[in-house]
Amino acid sequence: MPLTREEILAKRELPRAVVPVPEWGGEVIVRALTGRERDDFEASLIGAKKNERNLSNLRARFVAACVIDEAGKAMFDVGDVLPLGELSASALDRVFTVGRELSGLTERDVDDLVKH
Repeated sequence: MPLTREEILAKRELPRAVVPVPEWGGEVIVRALTGRERDDFEASLIGAKKNERNLSNLRARFVAACVIDEAGKAMFDVGDVLPLGELSASALDRVFTVGRELSGLTERDVDDLVKH
């Protein structure tokens, strides 16, 4: 039987994963982005000029959007992106990869966003 509007809109739970980050001395909780958050992230990659991409600190921006605390609250805000970007690239990439997978953002999607 098809879902009703109410059933669909009631689905607020997002997939999560615990990611070990030995470079940071522990683990973090990563959750999938919402549709709006993913669109906002993708839009942030587009520069002011046509065919220009803003790839600066891409992984740190994405990590800031998808790492949460135990209560499910965002752990980072926009002001944390630059300091996050100064951390281990392999740690950021590990968290980025899990968040990307949870959010349904394929490697091809990322490549397409970067190239176009």
